[in-house]
Amino acid sequence: MSSKDPRFTAGEKAKLTWYIARMAKRGIADDKTVGHVHQGDLQRKVDRVIEQARKREEREAREAREARNRR
Repeated sequence: MSSKDPRFTAGEKAKLTWYIARMAKRGIADDKTVGHVHQGDLQRKVDRVIEQARKREEREAREAREARNRR
């Protein structure tokens, strides 16, 4: 995760932790003889959580600006 990642809620942190742990478990289970275990499905889920958090943060910032402008 980079410094441009949004601030995550507790639920988002839990989801990310779960997905990353599952990715690590798959990596450990890979026997390295045939090839790498596919983790694209979990990576897409991680990307989706990050994108949803980014949109939530943008929405909250927009709502806060609108609330200040109404005063």
